Amino acid sequence: MAKKQKKTQAGGTPATVALTTAGTAFTVHSYDHDPSHPSYGQEAAEAMGVSPDRVFKTLVADVDGELTVAVVPVAGTLDLKALATAVGGKRATMADPAAAERTTGYVRGGISPLGQRKRLRTVLDDSASAHPTICVSAGRRGLEVELSPADLAALTSATLAPIGRA
Repeated sequence: MAKKQKKTQAGGTPATVALTTAGTAFTVHSYDHDPSHPSYGQEAAEAMGVSPDRVFKTLVADVDGELTVAVVPVAGTLDLKALATAVGGKRATMADPAAAERTTGYVRGGISPLGQRKRLRTVLDDSASAHPTICVSAGRRGLEVELSPADLAALTSATLAPIGRA
């Protein structure tokens, strides 16, 4: 069962600190992470009792040598070709996990599109617009933040594009 709390206590994650600093409305959801679960995103959706199409995973890809963040529903997969097209690139591959962790400052399974160590170009799947709020990682496994897709796009300067596949 997920626990809900408004805003964040002092010493939150870089993602929750960024949201608080920006004055953005959000809700934090925490749950006990099971390391044996095969999917971080699906686990989050199940633990929070939220439809998987409203829970988005943050993936880091390499587009023509530049790390790029893709935010897509956990219920689907990332279309690498569509991601490359969305940012005017030719070829996209998944980034090396160590490079993604080092650049964002987060561990795999807890990478948030918010509060990253180095701000990366971000693309949000346009399906997010169909929901009043979506959930993304708050910066660690077992912690999600719920906010409006418009706020997420504004805070990350994200491009909205059809980059997810069902």
